[in-house]
Amino acid sequence: MNLVERIHDRHVKSRRVDVLAGLLAPLLPERGSVLDVGAGDGALAAELMRRKPGLTIEGIDTLVRPVTAIPVAEFDGVHIDVPGGVDWCLFVDVIHHVERPMELLRSAVAVARKGLIIKDHLRQGVAAYTTLRFMDSIGNARYGVSLPCNYWTPRQWDACCRELKLRRDVWLDRLPVYPPPANWIFGRRLHVVARLTHENAERGHPQDA
Repeated sequence: MNLVERIHDRHVKSRRVDVLAGLLAPLLPERGSVLDVGAGDGALAAELMRRKPGLTIEGIDTLVRPVTAIPVAEFDGVHIDVPGGVDWCLFVDVIHHVERPMELLRSAVAVARKGLIIKDHLRQGVAAYTTLRFMDSIGNARYGVSLPCNYWTPRQWDACCRELKLRRDVWLDRLPVYPPPANWIFGRRLHVVARLTHENAERGHPQDA
């Protein structure tokens, strides 16, 4: 592990779960079922359930770890099979790692009764691609994580929503992901948290979902 990777682990990775839970919890209902796609060790999902005890979150991943904080099942990375469906599908820094993101999202839309909740990178602004690629290489390359670098622009997300008949119920791209001064470089508007709901769904506060 080099110096940059040690700094990343100390100042970024260690606070990630708490920061992401704070960003995502307001987008989730007080109760309901959630499928965490690409759940990893399940720590974030467990923290979300701690904050909202009425939620039930289970996960799927392409590689299931020996120990996880929530139940995690293996899947092929594209096809989501959940008999009976779930209320929401949750994606946290998953889409930009996927070779066929539209196929995965289409599969999620088919099983999610309410819609999708997403945190991902956003390619917008000066040197966005270069910055995001550097961040990914520091945080993931040493673990052998696939890095296709599918960082979507806002226009690509708009096209995705049109094709999948989703609407932007919530879209936040000014996020305190990192502590200052790192956020001035690696935060900017390079991250997005979104709640995408079915176009035919009734509008309402997530607490009522």
